[in-house]
Amino acid sequence: MKPRRHAVILELVRERRVPSQEVLRERLAERGIEVAQATLSRDIRELGLVKVPDESGGSVYTLPADVTDPTPTLSRLLPSLYLGADGVDNLLVVKTLVGGAPPIAVGIDWEEWPEVVGTIAGDDTILVILRDPAQRDAVVARLEEIAGV
Repeated sequence: MKPRRHAVILELVRERRVPSQEVLRERLAERGIEVAQATLSRDIRELGLVKVPDESGGSVYTLPADVTDPTPTLSRLLPSLYLGADGVDNLLVVKTLVGGAPPIAVGIDWEEWPEVVGTIAGDDTILVILRDPAQRDAVVARLEEIAGV
């Protein structure tokens, strides 16, 4: 069921304007796929969908540019969404384009870097909690290398 649901979500996002999770949930229901909000949120994170501003002043879900594989990998996301990083002690703040923080945070978590305890994502900002303050510069350098900065 999950692979089919993911395929339909990707199809809907590519073909139609999807401004919210509720609209996406309704469109899935029209196709016979009933899904809970928590499951849909998880699907959106797993697929690497991001919410970006549209021409009408609202926002819509989309895949980052040039995505053929929807797996949220840092090598795919960082070059187009990363803006910079700075921090103090064992806290690192990563800035992204609007909507870029959730998939990048998922990507960081999926990497399971030993230096990282975990992440908390907003819309365009990620708080990365490190095990040791001495590791902060190395993590920033790794992010910048992947982003091509």
